[in-house]
Amino acid sequence: MACVTKLQVENNVFPSKVVKPPSSNNTFFLGGAGHRGLEVEGKFVKFSVIGVYLEENVVPFLAVKWKGRSSEELTYSLEFFRDIVTGPFEKFMRVTLLLPLTGKQFSEKVAGNCVAIMKAMGNYSDAERQAIEKFLNVFQSETFSPGASILFTQSVVGSLTISFSDDDSVPGTGNVVIENKPLSEAVLESMIGKNGVSPAAKRSLAKRVSEMLEKSNAEEST
Repeated sequence: MACVTKLQVENNVFPSKVVKPPSSNNTFFLGGAGHRGLEVEGKFVKFSVIGVYLEENVVPFLAVKWKGRSSEELTYSLEFFRDIVTGPFEKFMRVTLLLPLTGKQFSEKVAGNCVAIMKAMGNYSDAERQAIEKFLNVFQSETFSPGASILFTQSVVGSLTISFSDDDSVPGTGNVVIENKPLSEAVLESMIGKNGVSPAAKRSLAKRVSEMLEKSNAEEST
């Protein structure tokens, strides 16, 4: 597998691979990682760092359409990131906090972004409203200190497993599994999609996937 180097973002290290995260028996490689921040009173404040891991069969899937494209082309292609969000492979996302945050603060912000995404896609019905309620409920009593992580495993069929960790370790089981594909995809879309909260993670993902596809293409040619 090409491009399986680890990445350090701020003081957090994202390992090159994650083996069997909650609700999966697969090995994932680090697609990309970056910070998430906002302008607060004229100053850019970094709140968290996000790592996006992909199942290894992503390479042949993406190569069909995207091999030969530069990292810059991929960075500005909404279709490329949609292919990652909706593609037939599992994804694993780790959000590590740089500042303290309550579960209520985190979940309400993410849920708001996800609802907007699902409505824009025409995928927001009673099932999605119930899924959002379940999403909000699992965070209600949580408080995250700096260094704590929120983990999401997205299955091919569309279930979303949510897990919590006090550090950078990956627990063996999830706290909750939500069976709703539009919500599952919206969580990742909110990170790397059209209005994704981490442009840095998008750039990292585009660069590393571009390199990966280039190496895969070179190996096929030899």
